[in-house]
Amino acid sequence: MKILIAPDKFKGSLDALKVCEAIQEALHESGKQIETTLIPMADGGEGTCDMLTSFSGGKKIKIPVADPYFRTIECEYGISGDGRTAFVEMAAASGLQLLKPEERNALMGTTYGTGQLIASALDHGVTSIIMGVGGSGTNDAGIGMGEALGAKFLDASDKPLKPIGKNLQEIRKIDILNLHPRIREVSFTAICDVSNPFYGIQGAAHVFGPQKGATPDDVKFLDDGLRNFAAVVRNQFELDINFPGAGAGGGLGGGAKVFFNIQFQSGIEFIMKFIGLEQKVRENDLVISGEGKMDEQTLSGKVVKGIADLSRQYRKPLIVIVGKNELPIEKTTLLGVTKVITLINHTTSEAEAFQTTYSVIKKRVKDEVIPFFL
Repeated sequence: MKILIAPDKFKGSLDALKVCEAIQEALHESGKQIETTLIPMADGGEGTCDMLTSFSGGKKIKIPVADPYFRTIECEYGISGDGRTAFVEMAAASGLQLLKPEERNALMGTTYGTGQLIASALDHGVTSIIMGVGGSGTNDAGIGMGEALGAKFLDASDKPLKPIGKNLQEIRKIDILNLHPRIREVSFTAICDVSNPFYGIQGAAHVFGPQKGATPDDVKFLDDGLRNFAAVVRNQFELDINFPGAGAGGGLGGGAKVFFNIQFQSGIEFIMKFIGLEQKVRENDLVISGEGKMDEQTLSGKVVKGIADLSRQYRKPLIVIVGKNELPIEKTTLLGVTKVITLINHTTSEAEAFQTTYSVIKKRVKDEVIPFFL
């Protein structure tokens, strides 16, 4: 039997490659005739850069960059094996995971480090950049990124402003005369899994600001700043940046339109096409996927949804292994999932599943996959 193993990470406990290996190990220990194909998946968030770099036979470049509060950290991005494409993950330099809960302050965050990663990739001569936009700890509309690439943001007195969310309201002019010389030569693709607009009730500040430490007053202040920035862009460049997806990455999705020739794509759709996942599903007899938690978000552009769509299209049985399942059986059936296997059950607590994810996945495969599907 040919089995495709294509899970997402189990966030906070096991990366996608390790999830693949745990499933594969259990299958091969069964002694049955099995041929496995491993594809660690991602949807545009954390782990996307690693996945695309590895799949393209590329290498990692490590450089010092600024974190969301301008502290110097070591950070990586990827370059494909042919040297033509860079893979940049904004969460690596400007992500929420870099901040302790008590540090989170959306007013003071910057995407400057993300811009430094892009500048380094441009210096390496790439002709396209794939940027994962998500998991940010910032709400600066990408002005930090812009400054790292040579832009300046000026107040009413033509004085440069520090590129942080707090200063969006003060911007009156954007100076792009000294942008990186290669920036217009390169194609940019932003991959993300949200469709929020730049500002408004469903925009970057209102929807994502609170998780980045923004109080209700901060949210209104930041949303007003995003509206001001959009007005400046509209007046100066005749460009509308309040479109679906512009709110991704704390407004970086919208701000990026000012600096780049950029296209936006669903993360999972881009990745599935990039790796040729449709063909791999077609070639295998059984598909096994998974993620840390299956819930309503799973149904809107996550890894399991993308794989379920293909499995259903080609009538392949799909097993989904998850830490926790919050979807009723009616929805998982409609999704096209043959069987959902949870790590947390009457014998395994949440703490145990979180701490020993690898061994619990192996046990579930041996107990609930091998006897019924092989």
